[in-house]
Amino acid sequence: MAIDARPIEVVPATPDRWDDLKQLLDGDGEVGCWCQPWRGDVANGETRPEALRRQLATASPPPGFLAYVDGEAAGWVGVSARSIAARLRNSRTIPTIDDKDVWAIGCFRIRTGFRRRGVAGALLAGVVAAAREAGAPGVEAYPVDPAGMRIDVGFGYVGIASMFDRAGFRRVVETNGHSAGLPRLLVRLDLA
Repeated sequence: MAIDARPIEVVPATPDRWDDLKQLLDGDGEVGCWCQPWRGDVANGETRPEALRRQLATASPPPGFLAYVDGEAAGWVGVSARSIAARLRNSRTIPTIDDKDVWAIGCFRIRTGFRRRGVAGALLAGVVAAAREAGAPGVEAYPVDPAGMRIDVGFGYVGIASMFDRAGFRRVVETNGHSAGLPRLLVRLDLA
């Protein structure tokens, strides 16, 4: 994909990309999200940044993917195999629809200046391509459908349903989870 005719490169998040990750996720320091709440994988005494660093070194699939425009970090998407995301797996608001160990997308974070330019769509395409290559049975996400209304970026972190529609995902169920007062959908793209 391209942004204003500039290509968007999507790569797995790896330990050597830590400085770029910090640029994208460090807005609130150690108390920020760091893509951890939905995973439920912070060990006792570990900070959220420390948990993400550990996941970068050990997780399969990688805990996320980064988008670059002209070598500059532009966006992040958090990913996990659903089976290892304890909080998601045990959620009372986001149902498990089958026993397939799909890749789950938990969040997007696009830097100011790169929003509404296709970065999130490129990240989604990158996750799908990597999942397909890894032999994952599918990719699942939990976006909202604002039905054409604009929502605050703080609530849009879960993704917008129309982007998943364009990528061939099917809407499976409206969940009991909410963001921006809107119900979150469970969407799925089956790969195998």
